[in-house]
Amino acid sequence: MIGPLNIRVVYPAEGTVIQAADSTFMFGSTGTGDARLAINGAPVTVAPNGAWLAWVALPPDSIMRFELRASTARESRDAVLTARRPRRFHPPITGPWVDTSSYSPSGSVVMREQEPVELRVRASPGAAVTLVKADGSRIPFVAETSLEEVPWGIRAFGRDTAALQRRAPNDRYIGLFTGDMPAGDSASAAQLEVVLDSDTVRAAWPLSIQRIPSGGYAVELADDIEATGATDGVVIGRALAGGTYHWFWPNGTRARATGSVGANRRLELAPGIEAWVPESETRLLAGQPAPRPVVGSITMRETRDGVAARIPLGVRAPYEVIEHQSSLDVVIYGGVGDVNWIRYGSGPELVRRAAWSQADPRGVVLTFELTQPVWGYRTRWDDDDLVLEIRRPPAIDRGAPLRGLKILVDPGHPPGGATGPTGLREADANLAVALALRPMLEREGAQVVMTRTTNVAVALGERPRLAESLNADLLISVHNNALPDGVNPFAASGTSVFYNHPRSIPLARAVQAGLVQQLGVRDLGFGRGDLALVRPTWMPAILTEGLFMMVPEQEAALRSEEGQRRYAIGVLSGVRTFLRAWGGGQ
Repeated sequence: MIGPLNIRVVYPAEGTVIQAADSTFMFGSTGTGDARLAINGAPVTVAPNGAWLAWVALPPDSIMRFELRASTARESRDAVLTARRPRRFHPPITGPWVDTSSYSPSGSVVMREQEPVELRVRASPGAAVTLVKADGSRIPFVAETSLEEVPWGIRAFGRDTAALQRRAPNDRYIGLFTGDMPAGDSASAAQLEVVLDSDTVRAAWPLSIQRIPSGGYAVELADDIEATGATDGVVIGRALAGGTYHWFWPNGTRARATGSVGANRRLELAPGIEAWVPESETRLLAGQPAPRPVVGSITMRETRDGVAARIPLGVRAPYEVIEHQSSLDVVIYGGVGDVNWIRYGSGPELVRRAAWSQADPRGVVLTFELTQPVWGYRTRWDDDDLVLEIRRPPAIDRGAPLRGLKILVDPGHPPGGATGPTGLREADANLAVALALRPMLEREGAQVVMTRTTNVAVALGERPRLAESLNADLLISVHNNALPDGVNPFAASGTSVFYNHPRSIPLARAVQAGLVQQLGVRDLGFGRGDLALVRPTWMPAILTEGLFMMVPEQEAALRSEEGQRRYAIGVLSGVRTFLRAWGGGQ
């Protein structure tokens, strides 16, 4: 491409905080493909359309300066860009020190009587570290021996195992605290004392620790305390405060709370099993006992879509559905079984056998063995009964496997999304691929519904809800990828497909193979991801990350009708392979 010479940097923007240690990527355009480019004197390859991608060394300064020079035989252009390193505590060269930003926890903590609270801090290596309470009592700290964390981007995309090597920091300390620590002003706050040689430094630790009875207290979960009706009606539970999504409980579920740290409340699902939820999404049930579900007799009935199993509990208690290839386990946390009978519905057989067990330490486990592999399921409360709907797989003709299926195609973004070196937005690339895919699916007999056909923004949560409301048989979300700071795109870019639930693994594997064959880029493999578009339980769902927006050749492919067509063919062939394998097994 021949155009006016112009230096454009898409990433990083001026003033960006770069989360990398020694090297990272930069990308943008020179406006013309006959340009030469250098960054801080190092040459950078320019693609025929003027796009460029560079892997650059980071200057050691807090404010990093990058000098760019682009030139042709006729002219040259210069540009300067600055970026920043994250603000971090820098210890003094000599003397004791404490990083007060590393206090964990700080603020308000509520725990059971005599339960140890783990206190962590970063301070001078080799120091004696002690927390001194307002009453003069002292809590000694010891050196923490755990290894430093590997950045998530390296875990997810890194190809070099040397980057996974870690060391044990010598400036981390941990203390165990079992008493109370009343809230107070800064003058009465506990003091952290750090002694190194003959010098001492002290710093206030803003922390209050309150104690509750070991039995805990009852709460009701509600993601919409004000009853505005503007939420999805689900409270998300995590195994760690602020961690990955794991449990999804409908509003009205009741649980035993056993403490809180900051904005997160801890629930005890069963002895030794904890979940963390936002404190703002819980309602205290003063004077009421913690829930103790009693699982009663179970009835099943045929529905238009499959089988609905009604499970009486007496209280809306926490539960979890665990999916296997041809069965579902429903764990009723802390439950007690009083299942006198299990009644099967009439009509076409989908549930081969249902059984219950009290032997699991989590509570009651109900098992539904199916006559076919799991296609989908969902749960809801009906008064204090838990209703599990098990979906009957669609009838699939191996010769025409897509005929009659309803497929929801989601062009990922906007809002958000990545941008390529020449300014191509991921939202536009995703839409172009999805529009190429739709007629291909329709020609093979599928009914296709798209979450958007224009550049309009669609809320993230609305996309999977639309798939369920339409009773879609498959959900395919089309995306293209980007990398976090510090990951080399020349070594880590390629094709990947994500799923969340086991039933979607064969679909993800087949589509991954189809995309790799059509796009001809590195096979990054398929994987499980905790992503909104692949969490729906009512149908198999995948999210494709076909190409990397930042790589000039891959951005150029996404701009072209041929590249969009090949992406769509890869998805189509994978879906066809998945369905034929399923149809062949019926």
